[in-house]
Amino acid sequence: MSNSKDEKLIEAMAEAGVAYGHRTSRLHPKMKPYIEGVKAGVHIIDLNKTSEKLQKALSFLAEVKKENKQVLLVGTKVQLQSLILEVAQEIEMPYVNQRWLGGTLTNFKIISQRIRDLIEKEDQREKGDFERYTKKEQLEIDREIDRLNRNFGGLKLMKDLPAAVFITDLDKNELAAREARRRGIKSVGLVDTNINPEIVDYPIPANDDALSSVKFILEEVKKVLK
Repeated sequence: MSNSKDEKLIEAMAEAGVAYGHRTSRLHPKMKPYIEGVKAGVHIIDLNKTSEKLQKALSFLAEVKKENKQVLLVGTKVQLQSLILEVAQEIEMPYVNQRWLGGTLTNFKIISQRIRDLIEKEDQREKGDFERYTKKEQLEIDREIDRLNRNFGGLKLMKDLPAAVFITDLDKNELAAREARRRGIKSVGLVDTNINPEIVDYPIPANDDALSSVKFILEEVKKVLK
């Protein structure tokens, strides 16, 4: 028996387009338990199941926050990049919104060195340490800093491995989930109808293409991590 709070959540998710999956031909067999039906050749996700899984994921993330640990946000689809940046900055968590670099979690020692290089170069530029170089050399340094920022800028807050990884687009970032599992890091992810839900520890059945759907889920995540 669902209560009024659950009903309101399900209604809001329906309005945000969370229920719309992919065409029936693209169904991942392990998503069958989360399917309610078909509309115009597209699978419709059962929002009762989404609500249940979302609550479990949010409870887990709330515990991570309570322990003052970090959640790494990952979303690299073009339409999601600015949203990931905005949410991550608001909740002061690390993020990846450009491209997942292999080894970000499994080879963190090397990645953390690159992050330190970036921070050091930015500090030197801020202090005017590069003013003694020629304009051409300064331009090259600026380009190097920009390149490092594209790859590692969102990780500057990550002094150690995160306690959890939240992935909005598993079709593009399955490697992030696999690396998390190899390092014993819990993962939370949106799973559309074409995704294997077993690749994350806390799957949330949801449309991962529509900005409105991802934004809705991220707003719920933001509430528990802020």
